[in-house]
Amino acid sequence: QVRLVESGGGLVQAGGSLRLSCQATKIIFSTKTIRWYRQAPGKEREFVAGISSNGATDYAESVKGRFTISRDNGKSTSYLQMNGLKPEDTATYYCETVRLWGQGTQVTVSS
Repeated sequence: QVRLVESGGGLVQAGGSLRLSCQATKIIFSTKTIRWYRQAPGKEREFVAGISSNGATDYAESVKGRFTISRDNGKSTSYLQMNGLKPEDTATYYCETVRLWGQGTQVTVSS
């Protein structure tokens, strides 16, 4: 069974950094596009960043220049490096591939 597991969330002050990880199992990871989404309380889930199998990346306007998505196919893991965090980045962050989702990891940014 394909499984995605996010980790790396936590509480950080505004301006700080976090690196999220998304590890996949039972999947040919290198051939899949990986996407990160987030959902804040009372809001809809929104796209944050994506990386294709050939390494092409895409970002939401709200995180461009602050977040960097990457992948390590040898470890079947995607990373989301988040710098310059803002209180509005507070949300549960999820990774997704082939319409499968992880359980999410909570990011809280204090002002």
